[in-house]
Amino acid sequence: MEAFVVEAAPREERGKNAARRTRRTGQVPAVLYGGKQEPLAMSVNARQVARILRSETGHNTIFTVQVAGHKDEKAMVKDWQVDPVSGSLLHVDLLRIAMDVRMRVRVPVHVFGEPEGVKLQGGIFEMVTREVELECLPADIPEEFKMDVSGLTIGKQLRAADLPIDPAKIKLITDPQRVLAHVVILKKEEEVTPEAAAAATTEAAPAEPEVIKKGKKEAEEGEEGAEPAKAEKQEKKGKEK
Repeated sequence: MEAFVVEAAPREERGKNAARRTRRTGQVPAVLYGGKQEPLAMSVNARQVARILRSETGHNTIFTVQVAGHKDEKAMVKDWQVDPVSGSLLHVDLLRIAMDVRMRVRVPVHVFGEPEGVKLQGGIFEMVTREVELECLPADIPEEFKMDVSGLTIGKQLRAADLPIDPAKIKLITDPQRVLAHVVILKKEEEVTPEAAAAATTEAAPAEPEVIKKGKKEAEEGEEGAEPAKAEKQEKKGKEK
């Protein structure tokens, strides 16, 4: 494994303007914290940090920080900010590392091979979880986990418990039953025919309210009873004459 070194210098100035001036010199504002020592504000070489983040071990890389006027320290990149347009580093948080103290880290999971469930059964391969959390000594941190998924068929899953972890050195923090990858069946959407759509519309149409029906019925009965009453009135007038 390559030994990385990051050159740094104490940083006295604070604020946005000071940070901009620092970045123009090829440095980036940073803070080194952790352990029993106080946090140290400093500026670090931006290219050296970017090289670490692009390495195989990425942010889990343990490197040496050389700070002018201070002793060398082991550290890891804990967090960083990147300009969304240019992609250049804006700020870095570094964590002091004690090589004899266990720590928690997240390690990426990569897969290879074509699953049988895809090749022979027409399923779809899905990567569900791309990293797992572990607890171990800094020297035992894996770069990554590479898993062969060629034997996955429809309904089978690759779980965190399937990872090749040495329990004597590494403790799995992620739930062992957590699904990392699986092969699923592609669900076909049912086609809706015009006849079915028309039937559904008819069934969904609201029924006429009973009150309206009742009102119509009473009105019709009233109209039917009006004719006999009118005839009876005319007949009564004829007798009076």
